[in-house]
Amino acid sequence: MPLPHDLCARVQNAFRARHQKLVVDHNTQNLGILSILLRAGFISNVTRGTITAPEPTEFHKAGEAQRRIWANLKYRDDRPVLNHMELISKPSKRVFMDVAELRLICSGRRAQKVKPLGMGEIAVVRTKDKEHEWLEAREALQLRLPGEVVCRAR
Repeated sequence: MPLPHDLCARVQNAFRARHQKLVVDHNTQNLGILSILLRAGFISNVTRGTITAPEPTEFHKAGEAQRRIWANLKYRDDRPVLNHMELISKPSKRVFMDVAELRLICSGRRAQKVKPLGMGEIAVVRTKDKEHEWLEAREALQLRLPGEVVCRAR
């Protein structure tokens, strides 16, 4: 599985370069993180497609290497909605949190050297539950699912 730092860098660079669309490889990790950003309001649309265009009909016909995820980036008053996206769990130091620690960072307190979430900030959590594999930290807390805190966005 590819590392999430690639997606974090691509999203942040696309916003800084004022691109309208972002194209990333199709895998469950990228789809999960982008769907969380969509639900949080940082991006406006996520579509499956190919290298050439966001065509869902062509997506199923294309080979695995040709499949891509297209995301429309969101701007307000000509300023990007997403200002910063950073990795929390790194390959050299994974950050796993139980429900109590997730409650701490969601309620404004530090846990495991992870700064608390501010207003309008989200954290992406990967859980062991296959039905809810990728969740925002507050959703994981509501469902009482521990997991790896992958990245944060504000």
